[in-house]
Amino acid sequence: MVFSKISLAFLCLMSLALVLPSYAQNSPQDYLNAHNAARAEVNVGAMTWDNTVAAYAQNYANSRINDCNLVHSGGPYGENIAKGSGSFTGTAAVNLWVAEKPNYDINSNSCVGGECLHYTQVVWRNSVRLGCARVQCANGWWFVTCNYDPPGNVIGQRPF
Repeated sequence: MVFSKISLAFLCLMSLALVLPSYAQNSPQDYLNAHNAARAEVNVGAMTWDNTVAAYAQNYANSRINDCNLVHSGGPYGENIAKGSGSFTGTAAVNLWVAEKPNYDINSNSCVGGECLHYTQVVWRNSVRLGCARVQCANGWWFVTCNYDPPGNVIGQRPF
């Protein structure tokens, strides 16, 4: 009987070890940490996780499972989307968006030398509520979406 309890405990731990890596860097706190680190660099306040915004993100991500196409939802929130293969995580998606930072020219409040609107949404000072989701698509790729409330990238305004 003791052996079977030890075996069961070992089996549970091994199962947990298999599940945890896929969750690593995809928790609400992981998304917040990645966003808030970028925001802190430009002295913008931290975002908070919002379950309503997250539910919207999850519903939209679920709708992309069959095609994994990078098509915006057109919903009421600001939105960044990304896809990747392998072990593409939510944190990796946020890092892609933040990597656009060198393309944002603060003096002209415009993108110079490449895309920057994903980055400006991440650091948009008025966007204070965040919800993100990640799904694995039918083709094996990962689709990640983050939604922002209120939306950023308002024409004529600066992100910070």
